[in-house]
Amino acid sequence: MKETLVSTIAIDCSTTTEDDEKVIQAVVAGKTPSYSLESKLGDCKRAAFIRRQALERVTGKSIEGLPLEGFDYESILGQCCEMPVGYVQIPVGIAGPLLVDEMEFWVPMATTEGCLVASTNRGCKAISASGGATSVLLKDGMTRAPVVRFGTAKRAADLKFFLEEPLNFQTLASVFNRSSRFGRLQSIQCAIAGKNLYMRFTCSTGDAMGMNMVSKGVQNVLDYLQADFPDMDVIGISGNYCSDKKPAAVNWIEGRGKSVVCEAIIKEEVVQKVLKTNVASLVELNMLKNLTGSAMAGALGGFNAHASNIVSAVFLATGQDPAQNVESSHCITMMEAVNGGKDLHVSVTMPSIEVGTVGGGTQLASQAACLNLLGVKGANRESAGSNARQLAKVVAGSVLAGELSLMSAIAAGQLVKSHMKYNRSNKEVSSKA
Repeated sequence: MKETLVSTIAIDCSTTTEDDEKVIQAVVAGKTPSYSLESKLGDCKRAAFIRRQALERVTGKSIEGLPLEGFDYESILGQCCEMPVGYVQIPVGIAGPLLVDEMEFWVPMATTEGCLVASTNRGCKAISASGGATSVLLKDGMTRAPVVRFGTAKRAADLKFFLEEPLNFQTLASVFNRSSRFGRLQSIQCAIAGKNLYMRFTCSTGDAMGMNMVSKGVQNVLDYLQADFPDMDVIGISGNYCSDKKPAAVNWIEGRGKSVVCEAIIKEEVVQKVLKTNVASLVELNMLKNLTGSAMAGALGGFNAHASNIVSAVFLATGQDPAQNVESSHCITMMEAVNGGKDLHVSVTMPSIEVGTVGGGTQLASQAACLNLLGVKGANRESAGSNARQLAKVVAGSVLAGELSLMSAIAAGQLVKSHMKYNRSNKEVSSKA
């Protein structure tokens, strides 16, 4: 079937050399594995070109609209993406200036949702016109929770008591901390399910998001514990009590990554002139939508209007793990009339913002440029972890701006109108199939 399909596809060999053609045919025939092209050829861009040529011939589908040129494929080898055939373009807009803690930030947002950047920008304007927002970092610790099994629940409890004994913590911390200059064990929280024990390790991770760092430290401790608990069967380095890339009460209550609260008092005239609504309407809407409505829906960490929108856009622009938007978007938005009912106190509390400024996608040129725009590119050599903590505060401040603007649009009955204007373009952007 494959041979018949390949032979019927019109092949444009004008851009391929004779050597390329031989490799393409070998990949199509299954003689050369696609995943081995980088090591076989020693040229990452050529490997991507050959892989996409082979893909088009095998599938009979064109990916002409997916760009190949203009990307550094060497930069992703072994760390960001396997078997690349190109890259996806996402437009980046700028919201700001966002005034947080007396500092101005121009916030990069990568999105394909019309109205999102414009709305967040309006929220930034309202915050700045009212004197700015204030943020506080409440916690900073990444988690990993392995699951181990014993022959009996009593033995699982024995290890639980051992780990929770304060006199043992320093020894365990010393073992854990061997894995990194920056990873420092903060706590171990245990939970038992029958004869299975879940151990939630929390540690500081400097300017890295820290998943690899904490996992290495956990492995050190598991190896150490095996001597005193030889009957311990390690089922997995992650037992989902962490909890990574999933909505979970443990993150909502205990926090994961950076826990941040950001607040502002929006003046009455700003609410009226910039946000086009009034304080009483916002307070009522927030109670009935973000609090009561979310409770009726059985929301977990979703007591907000659209925190995920802003978190996702900033994450994509700055090279964060987009899947961690799940828990990073946990947020409760509060609104209250203050100063005799004239002004609006608004806050967002976000217990699990998972960000880093080194490693992963942060090293890619586009994402590094966005981090540089925010003044948090790379590691902070003077104060380890400061850049990542600042990025978390910017995320929270941006969410505050986004919540203000969307809630105001809903309160004023403008949501549908604005989305029809900015998110329903009739223009034919591309004629390519």
